[in-house]
Amino acid sequence: MEGFTGLRRNMVDCQLRTYDVTDRAVLAAADEIPREVFVPENLAYLAYLDQSIELPGTGRALMAPMVVARMIQTLDLQPGQDVLEYGGGTGYGAALMDRMAAKATLWEPDDAARAQAIAALAAAGSRVAVAEKEPAKGSFDAILVGGACEIEPKSLFPLLRGEGRLVVVEGTGRSARVKLYQKSGDIVAGRPVFDAAAPELTEFRRPPEFVF
Repeated sequence: MEGFTGLRRNMVDCQLRTYDVTDRAVLAAADEIPREVFVPENLAYLAYLDQSIELPGTGRALMAPMVVARMIQTLDLQPGQDVLEYGGGTGYGAALMDRMAAKATLWEPDDAARAQAIAALAAAGSRVAVAEKEPAKGSFDAILVGGACEIEPKSLFPLLRGEGRLVVVEGTGRSARVKLYQKSGDIVAGRPVFDAAAPELTEFRRPPEFVF
């Protein structure tokens, strides 16, 4: 574990801090949460590298540490707020938000990933709630989408409370960027925040176009 502790500190200092992650609560959470328990044991050596990690046996992957940390920073979370990670695989992002004193929930529709998340969150000593079905509308102050979407994740907007925020990677390849959506009444508007890439969430792929 001492080895992982050193790797975790190096991740915070050499990846997160150099990627404009400055929020002390985010940095502290990343320095405390054992990312290695959120990947299969045989892939633990990859946990602190600057890359996403596929989760074998599932249709999910963990986003790169610096991407998920900066996305959480963008949400500007406050202690006690109700927050959701959608499609987060084993729930590393939810665990970070939980450690920041938010009331975190993971909603992972992929059954295999959700089973792995329950074990990983327990191993990390996290209090994250794991939802087995879609949460009620208007349940959350903030939502972290744990993968890239080719289209706007409009189906998640109703889960936000008034003035709620949602952060997501939109697009694929070099065109991908993080967008922050803000709800005001019944209107949700988004703006680009920074460029980043993430593993794709297949449920938010662009529908194929019919070509004559």
